[in-house]
Amino acid sequence: METPRVRPPRWRRPLPRRRGRWAAGLAALAVLAGAGTWNAVADDGGPAVHRQDRMMRTDGVSLDTSYFTAGGTGRRPAVLIGHGFGGSKDDVRAQAERLARSGYAVLTWSARGFGKSGGDIALNDPHREIKDVSRLIDWLADRPEVRLDAKGDPRVGITGASYGGAAALLAAGYDKRVDAIAPQITYWNLADALFPDGVFKKLWAGVFVTTGGGCQKFEKRLCAMYERVAVSGKPDAAARALLTERSPSAVADRIKVPALIVQGQSDSLFPLGQADAMARAISGNGAPVAVDWTAGGHDGGDLETDRVQRRIGDWFDRYLKDDRNADTGPAFRVTRTGGVDSTDGAALTRGASSDTYPGLDSGAQSIALDRRTETFRNPAGANPPAISAVPGAGGGLARLSSLGVGLSVDFPGQYARFESAPLDEPLSVTGSPTVQVDVKAGRGDAVLFGKVYDVSPDGRQQVLPSQLVAPFRITPAQQGKPVRLALPAIDHRFDAGHRLRLVLSATDLGYASPAEPTTYTVTPTGPLTVPTAPGLRTAATALPWWIWGLPAAAAVIAALLLLTARRRTATPAPDPALADVPLQITGLSKKYAGAGDRYAVKELSFRVEKGQVLGLLGPNGAGKTTTLRMLMGLITPDDGGIRVFGHAIRPGAPVLSRVGSFVEGAGFLPHLSGRANLELYWQATGRPAEDAHLAEALEIAGLGDALARAVRTYSQGMRQRLAIAQAMLGLPDLLILDEPTNGLDPPQIREMRDVMIRYAAGGRTVIVSSHLLSEVEQSCTHLVVMDRGRLVQAGPVAEITGSGDTLLVTTAREVTEPLVEKIAALAGIGSAVRTDDGRGLLVRLDGATPSGLIAELVRLDVPLTGVGPHRRLEDAFLTLISGGSA
Repeated sequence: METPRVRPPRWRRPLPRRRGRWAAGLAALAVLAGAGTWNAVADDGGPAVHRQDRMMRTDGVSLDTSYFTAGGTGRRPAVLIGHGFGGSKDDVRAQAERLARSGYAVLTWSARGFGKSGGDIALNDPHREIKDVSRLIDWLADRPEVRLDAKGDPRVGITGASYGGAAALLAAGYDKRVDAIAPQITYWNLADALFPDGVFKKLWAGVFVTTGGGCQKFEKRLCAMYERVAVSGKPDAAARALLTERSPSAVADRIKVPALIVQGQSDSLFPLGQADAMARAISGNGAPVAVDWTAGGHDGGDLETDRVQRRIGDWFDRYLKDDRNADTGPAFRVTRTGGVDSTDGAALTRGASSDTYPGLDSGAQSIALDRRTETFRNPAGANPPAISAVPGAGGGLARLSSLGVGLSVDFPGQYARFESAPLDEPLSVTGSPTVQVDVKAGRGDAVLFGKVYDVSPDGRQQVLPSQLVAPFRITPAQQGKPVRLALPAIDHRFDAGHRLRLVLSATDLGYASPAEPTTYTVTPTGPLTVPTAPGLRTAATALPWWIWGLPAAAAVIAALLLLTARRRTATPAPDPALADVPLQITGLSKKYAGAGDRYAVKELSFRVEKGQVLGLLGPNGAGKTTTLRMLMGLITPDDGGIRVFGHAIRPGAPVLSRVGSFVEGAGFLPHLSGRANLELYWQATGRPAEDAHLAEALEIAGLGDALARAVRTYSQGMRQRLAIAQAMLGLPDLLILDEPTNGLDPPQIREMRDVMIRYAAGGRTVIVSSHLLSEVEQSCTHLVVMDRGRLVQAGPVAEITGSGDTLLVTTAREVTEPLVEKIAALAGIGSAVRTDDGRGLLVRLDGATPSGLIAELVRLDVPLTGVGPHRRLEDAFLTLISGGSA
């Protein structure tokens, strides 16, 4: 479809040098009467940043703005920063302060309809929001500290993400004073983004309207357009025209400034194809262009904020400050994920780059697919729909999408599937795969959703790269003849032995499909063509500072420690007398910096023997976690000692190989099976496979057939048991479990209790920290009770629960209330209360002895049938804690 050309608005035509008094008057009227407010912004080590908050008026609409400057008296370039849809100027304050410290005058604003600004949302209408940007540039031109290229023409760059990124592109097309831009995760043609190939992206469109505050917040034409398309489920020509005229593509031939284009790989709203279109258009105009594919996007993931903002700063240094030594980076860079950082669960990333932008079809290779014909149905009401990306799901799915894994569901009978043979060698796909197919529909248009899965060698696991799917509308005129489909642009490595699986589905959760049921028939008429970007290589940029900085910093820190350490002691020799004792803690103390006189752990001592299941109890802040962390060598005590099987514990002590732990949860790769996760974990230890005793650990954990399934299918209880199995690998002699029953239901808790008991039954030792006192009472043989860092009591469970001061007195007949009052009034008795059935008493001793109480009850003719201790662990625990010392 030919892109409509939009006539430039009258206010844009005159160049800055020709505006004269009329333009100057407009600029003066743009500022709301009254002074702005200046604020000093706390610095972070650089020069202090000053912020001026001011309401400006343009065409009768108030815009809320902030102006940032820092240090210096000379003129400097200016930068405008736009915010994302649904946000405000406050969202970009940190970036504004950063650029101000780097020597820029920075102006941020809340777009119409957002924040404290007035007006309706017009989706970057050239006559409204983009005209506002030009009025802001007018204001910058009058600032004495802003560098000018000519009178009324400031040296200015514009950046922003999503909505703000589109404003940067549009402003560059409508205002020749813009000198450089850095749009991020944004659109080139909003009609193509929301109506790709004539299919309505209904979920994202709904998110747009909701995030904007509802249909009533939009310009009336936009609201009417949305409601019309949402009801029909199909965009019309008027809807496409309305969105296209407000898109950067409408002024494609007029964007001729240096552009750093940052686009997210995990982005089902504005996929990589949008960035490809803007890169080809702007570079075709002769302007410098660099393209950067980040790991994140609108679907979440790592947005690489710090790296991207540094690169934007370098880009502006080169094209606004004219610093020819500024490193603007490669023409094309892509962030690739590979594995998970075991310290914080973050995805590990690396960059690959090339000296030229390869586009989406460079280095194409052909992958043969099944050539069979498949028939499937579009269900009535297009329900239930297949699932790929889920707009608004955020955190969980976004994190998975940054690793190339996640949720994807295709319902039987609603899709066609065609697979390749197993790959002989790894294949890296960078760009948009394509395939030629013959499609027939039982009636009307065929609406299909194409995606390429990465399938494991056993065929049980499939990964949808970045959770992306491409919609296609195939009209009756196109049916029955080969049509070429462009699938989602991705950067993904398919390992050797894996297969590529092309799926064409009749439905997708994010899109509107025909409501009428019909049948589709699909036949591939050619191979799957995949781009490989052969010029792509590991980025030839300077090594990150931490590559060389960490060793140097380590050397400096080591020297400082040698100079400033209060004392250094050699690791004590093993104690042969404790060689068979799993754990002995003696006089252990730990105080954190800034805690004053308060100790996290103070003079703690206890001993654990083989075969015991020890419960570590205490209220929040009792010091349990600190004790466990010192026990595992994660932190160093200030005083005292810990010996495991006679060996003193120090960070990295060899004896820790005899200790297994499950503390603060365990991380698993959801797309791998339970067994594969355990095997991968053990491989990371570097110990021989035969030492894992995997079969024994699994038998104790009792996971059964679930081990062969992907972990993403596990219930919470199964995940907990898998975590316990991981801690049991190698069958450690001492097993430490921190809250192992969190999130489990009663049957799962009972199973976990059995796991601990079975493990200790083999002569090994278990230490468990838990808040479920009833479970501790049933599963533990011994207890250590802590409060405010100190030991309150230690010993067998029976001894602690049986040492209470409340006795249960049972009687042959119901006890009357007058008799209860007489017993309560006896010397040495704290209280006496009838039991619920009335045939007994709970008597709390306050000085009297059990034998003395029995004598008094006989004297009062109480018909005794029994007297014994009555205290649950909960009662004992609360009694001990209430009497704990400070």
